[in-house]
Amino acid sequence: MRAAWVASVSNLNFPSRPGLSAAAQREQVRRIVDAAADSGLNALMVQVRPESDALYQSDLEPWSRYLTGVQGKPPGYDPLQTFIDEGRRRGVAIHAWINPFRAATGAAPVAESHISRTRPGAVRRVGAWRWMDPGDTAVRDQVIHVCADLVRRYPVAGLVVDDYFYPYPGSGLPRGTFPDDATYAAYRAGGGALPLAAWRRGNIDQLVQGLHRTVASNRPGTKFGASPFGIYRPNVPAGVEARVDQYAELYADPVNWLRQGWVDYLSPQLYWPDAGPQSYSALLRWWRSPATNPRGIPIYPSIALDRLGGEFNWPASEIARQLQLEQSIAPRPGEGGFILWSVGPILRRQKGVDAVVAATAQNSR
Repeated sequence: MRAAWVASVSNLNFPSRPGLSAAAQREQVRRIVDAAADSGLNALMVQVRPESDALYQSDLEPWSRYLTGVQGKPPGYDPLQTFIDEGRRRGVAIHAWINPFRAATGAAPVAESHISRTRPGAVRRVGAWRWMDPGDTAVRDQVIHVCADLVRRYPVAGLVVDDYFYPYPGSGLPRGTFPDDATYAAYRAGGGALPLAAWRRGNIDQLVQGLHRTVASNRPGTKFGASPFGIYRPNVPAGVEARVDQYAELYADPVNWLRQGWVDYLSPQLYWPDAGPQSYSALLRWWRSPATNPRGIPIYPSIALDRLGGEFNWPASEIARQLQLEQSIAPRPGEGGFILWSVGPILRRQKGVDAVVAATAQNSR
């Protein structure tokens, strides 16, 4: 696996801005796929569901506003199918990347078919965002139904969920809180006995297990993956620092998913340098260790190309080192691999990172 993330939310990678013509957007798809292939990548994780919407033809959710500027407005072509077609041309597998519970990132108008209109009682306000309640059975069923429809109709190589399960602290809520009092009360009234935190983790477990089963049954051979926050818990492994506890605050338990076999691969987001309190190599060794991952499920670290710029200003040598470490840290089930966050620096050839990635890809063949 030599892959990169292609983000549509906020027009981060594709399309470059809303409202471009269908021809211009198709050309951007071609450039992305060509740049990936020229850098030795063999897969792209394309974000096709950023806000309970669609960058593909769907009768279940509206067209994404990131295509046209107006949610529900057809773009005049099918972006996901275009990625698949261009990927076939260059030998790049396309995985459909979905955000499971984000309903909206701001106050932009939503289409009549959006879940915040069709099922308003299932959507919560989280600061400026709207968030689907993971504790609502109908919400989880909706996500699974959408994904079943997607993989049934599109020959994607995989389907992958990102790390937005319950909101991160700082998203407009105090740590460890979410406005799900009514949902939890209904669970308890129905005979449920789990404490609140365990119930929330159980909601995410049910979604992950359900998606794994759904992908396998609707398109056998298609992989189901997840990309969680890169640190399981503070001080795990010993000495690692973290400002968020994904187990206790995001209510995600990716170690359980590995041990239960509910994912075909995991891509923990290891967005730190190989030194200091969040050591890339220490974390990758922990995720790949038999104690954490007894089934030997492939662990493809997500690597932060975007930190070549901005306040971090990493040198390209940091990316080269992390790619080399990925190849050397065993075990590497399925011969290992990586996913780059994101495809943007490859397109821009930022600090020559495209050549760095290409050299690593050549060595791994």
